[in-house]
This record gives sequence, structure tokens and C-alpha cells, in this order.
Amino acid sequence: METIVYSANGQKKGRIELPAFFNTEVSGVLLHEVTTACLNNQRSGTHKTKTRGEVSFSGAKPWKQKGTGNARAGQRNSPLWRKGGIIFGPQPRDYYTKISKQKKRLSLGMAFSAQLRNGNIVVVDSVKIDEVKTKKVVELLRNLKVEGMKVVFAISDDADFKMASRNIKNVVVESIKNINAYQVLWADKLVITPGAIDSIKERQSI
Repeated sequence: METIVYSANGQKKGRIELPAFFNTEVSGVLLHEVTTACLNNQRSGTHKTKTRGEVSFSGAKPWKQKGTGNARAGQRNSPLWRKGGIIFGPQPRDYYTKISKQKKRLSLGMAFSAQLRNGNIVVVDSVKIDEVKTKKVVELLRNLKVEGMKVVFAISDDADFKMASRNIKNVVVESIKNINAYQVLWADKLVITPGAIDSIKERQSI
């Protein structure tokens, strides 16, 4: 399976043979499981509401039991009252969801395959910039005709390029060593270099 390689100017430079995992059969069930796990693992789980035992109120009885015409009441921290405790409210918890290495590897191949079939992968020969400036990255996006889209750069580690692109909305620069299926599927366009393809090929063959 081949695809076009573009230069940083947006010109066709040649073709590249893609590894076999770009032709993986896609399973929607597995991709859903893995992307849900990725989203769960981003949650902090620090949400908290106070129960009736934690709200700050006196324990005194608001009024006497009989003779006032009011309904019976024992404490002001009742969940039925304004500013009272919350029944079954959220409590701190860990949302971490474990995914096996086999599922991670397989789902990543599926994600790349799905994006390739939809025409959403752009292979560019290099993303090196001569200045660490945002306008250089914007110029690259414009040349590749992906400006204004959700773009993920799956590249080898490049601190200068990552710093220059961090102020652009919906542009994510991720090391090819750390990229996951959710990031690949989130992108409208996935920009990748030949060197990164070689790296991910090694990673997928382990």
C-alpha cells in the first residue's frame, strides 16, 4: 500500500510504501473500548459533594416536635432543606481503566487504517522549522491545506516544533512513541513523517 509524500511547501515529492498495519481490519467495538479508556484515564476524579454529616449546621432541633403547624424536623442538614447534605452525590474516585498491550497495539493499527481509508493521513517529508515561531507552523498548515482543522502531528521528538505550535488551536504535536488510538481518531488530519512511520513500524512489531 502506497501513499503520496508531500514537501513542506505542499508539493508532491514522491510516494512511500506503508507498513502492513495500515491495512488492519477495523473493529468498532475495540476502538470504542480503547478510546473510552483513554478518556477515562484523563479524568481527575476529584469531584465531591457533602453528605448531611459534612455540611456546617447546628445539630439542634429547629423547632419543637408538636404544636407549631410545621412538619416535623430534626436537623437543618437534612437533604430536603436548602443547603442541606446531598444524597448519593459524587465522591472522589479513580477512573483509571486498564487496557492490555495487545489491545493498545491492535487499536492503534486500526486507528491508522481507518484514517488512511478516509483520506485523513498526510505524509510530509519533514516538519523542521528554521525559527521557533508560530507563523512557521501556520505556514506549514496552510501549505498542506489543513489549516483550521483538528490536526495531530505524529512525529519524532522535536522540542522546537512542539513549542512553536503550542499556541495554535486544535493543533496537537505528539511523539510517535506515545501516540494512542484516541489521538489518531480525534484528528481531522493526521500529519506524519516517513521517519515516524519507521518508528511506529518498530513499535507495532514488538
